[in-house]
Amino acid sequence: MPSVLFLSSEVVPYAKTGGLADVAGALPGALKRLGSDARVALPLYRSVRAGGFPLKPLLARVEVPLGNTHLPAAVWETPNEAGVPVYLVEREDLYERPNLYGTPSGDYYDNLERFSFFCHAVLVMAEAMGFRPDVIHCNDWQTGLVPALLAGPYRHSPVLAGTPTVFTIHNLGYQGIFPPEKLPVTGLPPLEFFHPEGVEFWGNLSLLKSGIVYSRAITTVSPTYAREIQTPEFGLGMEGILHHRRDVLRGILNGVDYSLWDPATDPHLPANYFPGKMAGKSICKEALIKEMGLASELLKRPLLGMTTRLAAQKGLDLLTAVLQELLDLNLGLVILGTGEEHYQRALEEAARANPSRLAVKIGFDEALAHRIMAGVDIFLIPSRYEPCGLTQMYAFKYGTVPLVRATGGLEDTVRPFDPRTREGNGFKFGPHEPRAFLQCVREAVALYEQQRIWRTVVLNGLKEDFSWDRSAREYLELYGWVCGG
Repeated sequence: MPSVLFLSSEVVPYAKTGGLADVAGALPGALKRLGSDARVALPLYRSVRAGGFPLKPLLARVEVPLGNTHLPAAVWETPNEAGVPVYLVEREDLYERPNLYGTPSGDYYDNLERFSFFCHAVLVMAEAMGFRPDVIHCNDWQTGLVPALLAGPYRHSPVLAGTPTVFTIHNLGYQGIFPPEKLPVTGLPPLEFFHPEGVEFWGNLSLLKSGIVYSRAITTVSPTYAREIQTPEFGLGMEGILHHRRDVLRGILNGVDYSLWDPATDPHLPANYFPGKMAGKSICKEALIKEMGLASELLKRPLLGMTTRLAAQKGLDLLTAVLQELLDLNLGLVILGTGEEHYQRALEEAARANPSRLAVKIGFDEALAHRIMAGVDIFLIPSRYEPCGLTQMYAFKYGTVPLVRATGGLEDTVRPFDPRTREGNGFKFGPHEPRAFLQCVREAVALYEQQRIWRTVVLNGLKEDFSWDRSAREYLELYGWVCGG
């Protein structure tokens, strides 16, 4: 069973800004359950100290290269609930900050230094420990330098020479782009690495491209997204190199941590429920309608929900274009999220005009996100692109029917319901257009009127299993392949 060192710039429960942290918090534990020696490394951020996690010293001092100098770092260890060792790289001037990557006004000016240091530090750490993993699994641009370092400065390392890497792209939109004059910070020799077949990207340096070019295998978070990112529409300038490396590019769906998302045990709900005993879902719907100040008659009407970033990528342009027509279908809508101000304003204005049918909460509230998932009948995900998407998987578990655009992981997990065959687990539309979205909502509302058939859609979704163990088996198979097994 291959051993793996899993590198991520964020890991639940220690530090989180997005879905990467959920994956990094869950996948290593699933690998360990299947018998792998999985270990995780991330920077020691302020949030780790604030969280009160127990830290024990692992390496009191290691000298880490950064540019033309060496800086000392310490490495701490903390156990996680799955028994996976978690290593934390400490360097206060780089990681002791209020946020992980920047402030609302922009990224930290020294992010290249911060994450180049982390990439070197984990390799120096492994050397100091004498730990040679079978595979080093890197995630997104923040760890994309590692495959290049192993191909260059560390290729003769007595501990790590020849160690294969897997590089996972969680969102191609974040490319780790920096000006070419900052290349020396990385420690990569320019002649060997700064060229179009290397880390150079339209005249700049890209750490995402570094991971794509120099890793043994590349994964992304759904089979459809793996195909999409090889096209100009979704490739964001990387489609050429991704198509070139298509033979080692694979899409593996993310899993869901059902210990956190299960209506049978969810502590955030006013009532728990499970297949065979679904009465609690009606209680959740009634409580949500009351909590959000919506009309009580919506208990008998379809209640729709969204918990999302308020951005065009998430389909907010479609929603706002047809919002009034959608509300005129005699339904309710609950939205939770933060994001672009113009969408926020448009939604708040619409809520003031339709207070009995539309409730908008600006902000992020984990407990409310759970109550929305349990309380609504239909969950909307009209994304322009969606590498994997987790909320549709949560929806199935909560007896909530997802309505999605056919892209990325949404395409791979949601099958349109066919009333004739009674097969399918949700609703799906193709073109990224307001009318196509509205028509799909109309079809879902029409089916909701036929409660006997509606129950079939719900039951089909309840049968789905997107546990991490399924994903972990695919990763173990991939690790075996990159190790030459």
